[in-house]
Amino acid sequence: MASGQVRASHILIKHQGSRRKASWKDPEGRVICNTTRDAAVVELRGLRNDIVSGNAKFDDVASRYSDCSSAKRGGDLGPFGRGQMQKPFEEATYALKVGEISDIVDTDSGVHIIMRTG
Repeated sequence: MASGQVRASHILIKHQGSRRKASWKDPEGRVICNTTRDAAVVELRGLRNDIVSGNAKFDDVASRYSDCSSAKRGGDLGPFGRGQMQKPFEEATYALKVGEISDIVDTDSGVHIIMRTG
């Protein structure tokens, strides 16, 4: 990784307020258009609890539940630097220590949990 870069994986749950209301698992956006932000947060908190408690692995959960195409890589976004991600996502990632998992992060894409991996 280049100097100043971080690496992270994430799980994205899209909702009615997401800028793009379609994903690899919901190409028509039928589920996304009927998901409120609150419902997305409840789902994501449940997934986070499963991971933090050791009942599930982050990459397995990302592969099954994330609305991002990074799901096929277990949520891995690869390395990135400042200015490459939406500001709330960037700030949350840089604030984490390697191995830590964020609380809920809101962006124009939806709601996320982020695990810093590098």
